[in-house]
Amino acid sequence: MSEKIIEFRHVKKAYGGNTIIDDLNFSVNKGDFVTMIGSSGCGKTTTLKMINALIEPTGGDIFVEGTNIRDRDPVQLRRSIGYAIQGSVLFPNMTVEQNIAYVPNLLNRKDKKRTEAAVDKWMKIVGLDPSMKERYPSELSGGQQQRVGIARALAASPEILLMDEPFGAVDEITRGSLQDEILRIHRETKITILFVTHDIKEALKLATRVFIMDHGEIQQYDTPDEVLRHPANAFVEKLVQRERHTCLLSEDRIGNCEFSAAACGYRGAAVQPM
Repeated sequence: MSEKIIEFRHVKKAYGGNTIIDDLNFSVNKGDFVTMIGSSGCGKTTTLKMINALIEPTGGDIFVEGTNIRDRDPVQLRRSIGYAIQGSVLFPNMTVEQNIAYVPNLLNRKDKKRTEAAVDKWMKIVGLDPSMKERYPSELSGGQQQRVGIARALAASPEILLMDEPFGAVDEITRGSLQDEILRIHRETKITILFVTHDIKEALKLATRVFIMDHGEIQQYDTPDEVLRHPANAFVEKLVQRERHTCLLSEDRIGNCEFSAAACGYRGAAVQPM
């Protein structure tokens, strides 16, 4: 039986009289790669940020690794969860090494060797040459900056990595390379990833589970091949229509599409909202 690592129970988020999310219920299993996609303003980034307490829910409960986040110190919670966003937002006055070492230094205190080992490990995993340690963000390409941002998010070896449109600011070639890198990192580390994107092609390529939202509600939460084979409603069907046609496959073979979990080596039973 799969282990739940994140769980939302009747979560609500409102700003004054404007309700963004009314009653959100879902869970994420340990080791899943969940891509979150939907219309602009649908609540996906709000949902992501509630997991590490950057946004506080108006109602309901969120559990991370079995503990209600209301019972955890929000600073310690954030340090235990990797977080990478578009453009990476590196500290401009810090070198690559200092940026990646930031959270491990807070956690390891005086154990400098442990921090140095973490920096070396994650630079290697994300494909950064050791010679880049002393460079500053302004001396890096967009793709290199994003790799540093990912290494920084992972340097404390978290169980969960939250990513908010991390590849949105780079060119298509770099984006494809970064997508391949994050898939490889997921396979190697088995880390649980939640990844917000506006690109359905990216969502289908990366995910073991695709989380589709509209107006604060889950429209479908399923494997990529099930989303392609059996869109839950007209909204989902319209969202994936171009990708289904791009595959040029008959209905009985749509699971073999390059955007399908079957083609990426992922298999699993369909997951429905609670």
